[in-house]
Amino acid sequence: MDIGSKIRAIRNRKKITIAQMCEGTGLSKGFVSNVENNNTSPSISTLQTIASFLEVPLPYLLLEKQQHMRVVKKSERTYSTHNNLKVEHIGSKDGLRMMIIEFPPGASMGAPNAHEGKEIHLVLEGKVEAQQGEEVSTLEEGDSFSWNACVPHFVKNIGDDKAVILVTVYSETDSNDIY
Repeated sequence: MDIGSKIRAIRNRKKITIAQMCEGTGLSKGFVSNVENNNTSPSISTLQTIASFLEVPLPYLLLEKQQHMRVVKKSERTYSTHNNLKVEHIGSKDGLRMMIIEFPPGASMGAPNAHEGKEIHLVLEGKVEAQQGEEVSTLEEGDSFSWNACVPHFVKNIGDDKAVILVTVYSETDSNDIY
């Protein structure tokens, strides 16, 4: 873990000197320097003192680099097509994926399908029909629906204009073959 570099970066970003940090935490300059240079591993209690002084949550100091916030700028998003649907991949993290799917009039996701995971949908534009098993519902802008994806499900644009749906999918296997 690179806790020391993270502490130094936070301290520098907040324009706090080592002397100020020592005064605020009761730790010696030598100890703080050793922590920041990753030459010593502070106890959880000491890390809590440092985190409190720096006004950051203790767990943030313990996160590995790949666990930090992931930013995807709009210009960096990827797109794909599936059954005449335009799929904009917004982002993903640890089995959770978010995408915007555009359904032209009359388009559907294809045959009902089932897969591992759970889904939540928010209709941003248009009018769609969502079906899971024997349940069928007509949804319009602002309506949402969710389901366990292990039951066959189906979405179709039943309106005269395009339909746009924000979809969040959670799957422990992080499969990308859903859309």
